[in-house]
Amino acid sequence: MVDVLKNLHIVSDDYDIEKLYDIRIENGYICEIGENIDISNSYVVECNGLFAISGLIDMNCCIGDPGFEHIEDIETASMSASKGGFTTLTCQPSTNPAIDNKAVVDYVISKSGVYSLVNILPYGSMTMGCLGKEISEIGEMYKMGIVALSDGGNSIKDTGLLRNIFKYSKIFDLPVITRCDDTNISGGGVMNEGYMSTLLGLKGIPKEAEEIVVARDIVLAERTGARLHISAVSTEGSVQLIREAKKRGVNVTCETSPQYFTFTEESVKGYNTLFKVKPPLRTDRDRKSIVEGIKDGTIDVISSLHTPATADGKDEVFDSAEWGISNLETAFPVSYTYLVETGEITLESLVEKMSINPAKILKLEKNCINVGAKANMTIVDIENSFTVDSEKFYSKAKFSPYDGMSLKGDVKYTVVNGKIIC
Repeated sequence: MVDVLKNLHIVSDDYDIEKLYDIRIENGYICEIGENIDISNSYVVECNGLFAISGLIDMNCCIGDPGFEHIEDIETASMSASKGGFTTLTCQPSTNPAIDNKAVVDYVISKSGVYSLVNILPYGSMTMGCLGKEISEIGEMYKMGIVALSDGGNSIKDTGLLRNIFKYSKIFDLPVITRCDDTNISGGGVMNEGYMSTLLGLKGIPKEAEEIVVARDIVLAERTGARLHISAVSTEGSVQLIREAKKRGVNVTCETSPQYFTFTEESVKGYNTLFKVKPPLRTDRDRKSIVEGIKDGTIDVISSLHTPATADGKDEVFDSAEWGISNLETAFPVSYTYLVETGEITLESLVEKMSINPAKILKLEKNCINVGAKANMTIVDIENSFTVDSEKFYSKAKFSPYDGMSLKGDVKYTVVNGKIIC
């Protein structure tokens, strides 16, 4: 099957973004790019000036399969991802059973090959059951195809154990992805600690619960030479610690997610559980620091941090409501609207954060729009606004703090391994 995408602006250093190009796809690869190419014997998709960017790659997604399929499964996560422009998802290992051995890795890869519309790459858990007690079967999982090590949303308390994991990861050149949360400090907190938590009578999570662990993990990476990737960065202090570490030459990268540069703790007013996310929404000063970190390159990646929850779990009083956000279908439009439309960064820079840099960190095949490259692309409309309607999400988690908001950057087509998904 030969497909031609007609009249596209291509976001790439190799092409003039002002011009319109046609892209021919054959056998899963881009075989021709040009102006007014021959469309005979081809299935043609008229794009009328839409923008083609290299396929989005999500570095932080909870799929829930195996064990939590009632919340999200591989099929619904992939449908949601394709609607949001992601051609590749990574799968956090905090499932049930956890992705801590080669059999579960094989299950995820095999099931994804049958039921997923997008590429799904599993992370292997650093510890058995993601419990932070003993090292998992890293070598066996590496042979089966994991692309990184993580314990999902759990932070490893045992520094000696984590140090050994860092050292062991170097054998396989796998990035170690850490979530930074000192639970001895954060305890039973449900929102950012500060004026708002006091006003609302809710137990707070201090910023130092994140920043202390960020500092520890940076020291371990600096001493061991391991590849550290810090997920879910939410505070000014964390951004500064990572910025300083990079200046010293530490092999550290990091990511944040849209809620941390769009909302603040003020959103929790009214005890709205849609804003109960972990780490919690911080202050406006933190939000501005996240934006600065994105602009100056301290923050390498913007991920969805898609953390689905049940409707009943969200429909509770704030203290007992489930953490979570349904973000796969809004991550790119929110990022485009709040970062590119506002002039904070360029569209090219956003593509780096959501496509190019994730591919580099995970050492995937080069992700680009060029002849000979695998056809993984996201086709977006940056001109017209649309209104978020979470009831229409493909994800099972049909809730969103962005519900009813007007955004730009609507995804029209997602092209995965040459297949055009509408």
